[in-house]
Amino acid sequence: MTQTAHSSSTPPGKQMLSEQVYAHLRDAIMRGDHAPGAALKPQDLAREQGVSLAVVREALVRVVGEGLADRLPNRGFAVPSFSDRRWQEITEARRTIEPVVLRMSVERGDIDWEARVRAAHHRLARTPAYAPEEGEYYTDAWAEAHRAFHRTLLEGCGNRALLETFDRLWTASELARRWSAHRNPGRDGAAEHRRLEEAVLARDAGTAAAVLVQHLTLTAAALTDA
Repeated sequence: MTQTAHSSSTPPGKQMLSEQVYAHLRDAIMRGDHAPGAALKPQDLAREQGVSLAVVREALVRVVGEGLADRLPNRGFAVPSFSDRRWQEITEARRTIEPVVLRMSVERGDIDWEARVRAAHHRLARTPAYAPEEGEYYTDAWAEAHRAFHRTLLEGCGNRALLETFDRLWTASELARRWSAHRNPGRDGAAEHRRLEEAVLARDAGTAAAVLVQHLTLTAAALTDA
């Protein structure tokens, strides 16, 4: 209802432009073009993109909603700080919720779900995590394959509300995960994902949940390592 009203009241051209600026800003933050804690000045962004302040502010509000930027007390915007406590809070939330949902998924998932888990892991394992042209952070293709694998693991639960909670937490933690990879390039994430797939397909809910907790914990730990 709300989406329909927004679409009908916003000129198609402006809506498309707003979407483009939002996507550009989101990608720039994820690539690390804006350093942790750096100010996101609407005037500068509007000049760089050749758009109005209103369009830029709309994009900034959206990235704030996704946890990829902060709205400062003086109404400015900034990339989240590197040591912000939010990452520990997000990880705590994920470690509390996702293992429970994974257990449900292992118990309820059918054969079609098993096939999707295999396919998602195969795609993740075969997608390069890094590419020279995309810098020192994870590639966009790998990041999407990674998200799809973790979500597929949980989809067997059959609970849409729980999956929507996962989606929100995942987006909020994506920037932290990329910073983690940047600081800890020697981590063997592929082995962690392989153990997850094996435990899930063996229908070993206890082991799968324990492996997932360790996986999430290592990501959080990498952010605080000197």
